[in-house]
Amino acid sequence: MIDDSWYRRPKGLRERHAAGGVVVRWDGHQILLALARERGHIDYVLPKGHIEAGEKIECAARREIEEEVGVSKLQLVEKLGTKERLDFHKKEWKITHYFLYSTEQIDAVPTDTTHHESMSWVPLDPLPVFFWPEQRALIEENARQIREAVDRKD
Repeated sequence: MIDDSWYRRPKGLRERHAAGGVVVRWDGHQILLALARERGHIDYVLPKGHIEAGEKIECAARREIEEEVGVSKLQLVEKLGTKERLDFHKKEWKITHYFLYSTEQIDAVPTDTTHHESMSWVPLDPLPVFFWPEQRALIEENARQIREAVDRKD
């Protein structure tokens, strides 16, 4: 269970930076989000992951999005900020940098299926259940920017 303990940083824990994104598109009727499903879980996650040595943060976000949800035609809108928590194994403190992207790409298949079994385009309203609460909070905190990103595409 993901509770508040995941968001309290223990002393002496090593930091690790990650990058990911909120990917949105307009389907003619509503705003859709590109979300991943990790193997063995029923809840959704935003595409995100580690930053490789020498890789720029935004480039890592694009790579992770393509690997986890299969979307490669991305238009950067803006950086949304960072979210911090313990990593899945509670061995490192993870600082994830999130970016907002718009896309017109409809068909997408994850390129790395070892961890993510599928992707889905899900409506922004109402938001689905997320595995990590901070990811849902990120979307709620940035709802205005997300709506504006799609509106600019019309």
